[in-house]
Amino acid sequence: MANRMSDTQNAVVLLSGGLDSATVLAIAREQRFKVAALSFRYGQRHEQELNCAERLCQQAGISQHVILDIDLRKFGGSALTSDMPVPKHGDVREIGDKIPVTYVPARNTVFLSLALAWSEVLQASDLFIGVNALDYSGYPDCRPEYIAAFQQMANLATKGAVEGQLPIRIQTPLIDLTKAQIIRRGLQLGVDYGMTTSCYDPTAEGLACGGCDACLLRLKGFEENGLADPARYATKI
Repeated sequence: MANRMSDTQNAVVLLSGGLDSATVLAIAREQRFKVAALSFRYGQRHEQELNCAERLCQQAGISQHVILDIDLRKFGGSALTSDMPVPKHGDVREIGDKIPVTYVPARNTVFLSLALAWSEVLQASDLFIGVNALDYSGYPDCRPEYIAAFQQMANLATKGAVEGQLPIRIQTPLIDLTKAQIIRRGLQLGVDYGMTTSCYDPTAEGLACGGCDACLLRLKGFEENGLADPARYATKI
């Protein structure tokens, strides 16, 4: 969906604390939206990402940051919300093109629905999410057609949209960028990627594993920019 400039409009930004969402946060602020950030403690094994989300908001001076608790471990079905092992690879080319076990069933639908509810309260037409359809792990809820369908649904489901006063726009500024391009965009906006984490299976000390899909894609993005990833790794496979 196309970005738009705004001087006073409110926006809800889904903020995980990872590389992509930190970049989206910076883009929304660059466009002069008044940002409210929404994060989720959903039973993810990499819950420490929420510490990063809090620090990003503090650095950006964002006072409206809500962390919602929803325990998706009750359902399981994903390596991120169960005891199922997170797949590790020695090279990014080993990731493959099938939907991996790190896919959390309907996660973005759940997250966007709750963001939509808050956006009505805040009178915010714009919801920002850092989905990506190029350098990603094959998740079905990261595709442009999914975002278009959710936006259509949102405009049928909310009071403000039905009354013609608050049409909903799902902003996906990273959807057609490679990870390297995302990093370059973020660096242009002053994003400190040392404050972010992307790892699906970090150590107890918070070190990234270096071998999960998220780590490998992140490392590839920095390497393609000729840069070292400032995140802390237990090992870089």
